[in-house]
Amino acid sequence: MQGVGFRPFVHALAVELGLSGWVRNEGGSVLIHLEQGSLSERLRATFLIDAIDEMVVPAEGIKGFHIIDSTPGVPGLSGIAPDLASCPECRAEVAGLGRRHGYPFTSCAHCGPRFSIIDSLPFDRPRTAMAEFPLCPECAAEYENPSDRRHHAQTIACPDCGPRLLGDIDEAVALIRDGGILAIKGIGGFHLACDAGNPEAVAELRRRKRRPRKPLAMMARDLEQVRGYVDVSEEE
Repeated sequence: MQGVGFRPFVHALAVELGLSGWVRNEGGSVLIHLEQGSLSERLRATFLIDAIDEMVVPAEGIKGFHIIDSTPGVPGLSGIAPDLASCPECRAEVAGLGRRHGYPFTSCAHCGPRFSIIDSLPFDRPRTAMAEFPLCPECAAEYENPSDRRHHAQTIACPDCGPRLLGDIDEAVALIRDGGILAIKGIGGFHLACDAGNPEAVAELRRRKRRPRKPLAMMARDLEQVRGYVDVSEEE
């Protein structure tokens, strides 16, 4: 699975165990080179892994452990994580007083867009819609810091170097509350939005989309809000 923070996890684990080598993306897979030892047991204890192929290779005399440049590997878009909702740490950062205060595109290695912004595997910034936003020095320092939660986070951004919000949020909210339909452009494309509790607005969206019966996706803040509308089993 691409886009789940696997390489930073491998890096942190190898450093913790004092192992030397490197890790890189190769198409839809991850390749790990270790000068000694194995990580298989610890990796399986943390991630649901379909298969691990191990082989003995010559040592390269590497000092320390590194995340190195990816290689294209087999093309395709299988194994890409879905877009991930903002994590509690990023939401707190947006609400705080730091440099990302109020910044709507805040994300880290554990949250943010994935599937909707990727052009090709492996999941690296140059192959996503974020390629046109070079990192500022502050974001670059976070990206390169193994102890930072944005270590090798491909969607990292801030007001100085990332996408900008255009338009008035209060005006957009008022339009939706008044029964309007908005086309909201994000880094992953356009999202059509209306008030799901307004029958007239939903009917108009169905008419415009020529979608009279097929269900529309409903967005909710969290699982508690979802349970106010539908029954949700533990498995779901």
